[in-house]
Amino acid sequence: MMEEKLNKIKEKALNEHIPIIMDDTLQEIEKRMNQNRPTKILEIGTAVGYSAICFSKFLSNQGFIDTIEKDEQRAKEAEENIKTMNLEGKINIYVGDAVEILPTLNQTYDMIFIDAAKAKYPIFLEESLRMLAPDGILFADNILYKGYVMGDYNKHKQRTAVRKLREYIAKTTENPDLETEILEVGDGLAITKIKKSL
Repeated sequence: MMEEKLNKIKEKALNEHIPIIMDDTLQEIEKRMNQNRPTKILEIGTAVGYSAICFSKFLSNQGFIDTIEKDEQRAKEAEENIKTMNLEGKINIYVGDAVEILPTLNQTYDMIFIDAAKAKYPIFLEESLRMLAPDGILFADNILYKGYVMGDYNKHKQRTAVRKLREYIAKTTENPDLETEILEVGDGLAITKIKKSL
């Protein structure tokens, strides 16, 4: 029954061209969540709540998800979807610009998922690292952005987004305190952990 409701949410989002997490990206994240069940998750970019609902299945008993959405209409729809899935109290939506909301949060999260404005990824990274638990895991979706990021893409339209995603990759792969792998699932997924000090 719940699976059926979730599929309806997914279908509606796809029909309306609302960007939601791709199946293979979701599988990759779920595989890791299954190994290490998070208690506190932060999601940057709620859309209609589909990914947060999927993630909630892997929460430990006392777990919860904080998710941020800038678009009021989408946040409203996400709220309705969360209600439909009986997940009020488990998933908490902050409505507004993540750039303004993130600095006000002072939780420590076991998992953070970034899937919002690509040009803001370096800002999201900085805030995420501040709140990531020492053994937490940070996922950034769409990191390869249609292949543009690793190519020599320089068209004006997406130039800023591509530049900022490249900056994100550089900051996570060149920082000696971080361990990052980039997978070619979906539209690219960066997985970052804080290296354990010996």
